[in-house]
Amino acid sequence: MDNSAPDSLSRSETAVTYDSPYPLYAMAFSSLRAANTSSGHRIAVGSFLEDYNNRIDILSFDSDSMTVKPLPNLSFEHPYPPTKLMFSPPSLRRPSSGDLLASSGDFLRLWEINEDSSTVEPISVLNNSKTSEFCAPLTSFDWNDVEPKRLGTCSIDTTCTIWDIEKCVVETQLIAHDKEVHDIAWGEARVFASVSADGSVRIFDLRDKEHSTIIYESPQPDTPLLRLAWNKQDLRYMATILMDSNKVVILDIRSPTMPVAELERHQASVNAIAWAPQSCKHICSGGDDTQALIWELPTVAGPNGIDPMSVYSAGSEINQLQWSSSQPDWIGIAFANKMQLLRV
Repeated sequence: MDNSAPDSLSRSETAVTYDSPYPLYAMAFSSLRAANTSSGHRIAVGSFLEDYNNRIDILSFDSDSMTVKPLPNLSFEHPYPPTKLMFSPPSLRRPSSGDLLASSGDFLRLWEINEDSSTVEPISVLNNSKTSEFCAPLTSFDWNDVEPKRLGTCSIDTTCTIWDIEKCVVETQLIAHDKEVHDIAWGEARVFASVSADGSVRIFDLRDKEHSTIIYESPQPDTPLLRLAWNKQDLRYMATILMDSNKVVILDIRSPTMPVAELERHQASVNAIAWAPQSCKHICSGGDDTQALIWELPTVAGPNGIDPMSVYSAGSEINQLQWSSSQPDWIGIAFANKMQLLRV
């Protein structure tokens, strides 16, 4: 990948940049092609403003012409910065042709994005608190690919909540950790994992809610784990990152406690990780060193560690990274007020 320093909506052979009026954090690729094929694939980006009033913008990406353009009619306000955005998985059968977008922040919110009528309709606001009209802030969520009516959220109140979004009811709520839960990821229809400020990765099975399995703990006690990515092409493998650490920790759930690899070529803290959607051996990481690194995991790591197979330098610290499942040649990164799409 080349390094480029593009301006608003600029492009090179390997990168396309969208310049936002505000800092960006949350980002999601739609798995649906837009109704009007000329408008390509949809991408959602969320602002990161220390304020109640934030925004979600819907962009259209055409990989043939290498262009990204905002769809102003589909831009809408969001309370507080969204901590995560996800479009519904393609397995979700819906009566309408619109895209369903979920966001987390003060609540879990579902929005229907209808490009035909240029409207965004709020579908539901889901509160996981049984005792209050407010709920503890949500740090992240994940949509279940296998059973797409099921969506799991995690919160600073130590809980994970599993929602049935068709009925808008809580299927179950688990006290998952001793401290804030920072991320959640589904493996199978009824199996999910989470990471926490208590420094542990835990796996839960909804068929046995009384128990969880700890498969990794931070080497230094109480070092928070920030992100979790489960390899959808090979469910034996997960990746996690530690607070203020330049490592990406690769775990094999068959051999708990000891990582199978530690990727240590970042020069500063890692902020985001994403497995390749079409390959079980590739993972991308982005960090405060402004670099996005793509790694190919060997069968056995050598004595000197693993070097990335490609390096991309952004303009500033990379805060977010997503690998498009519908267009696996493209990775999206967010830094400062830019969203950049990288061809891999």
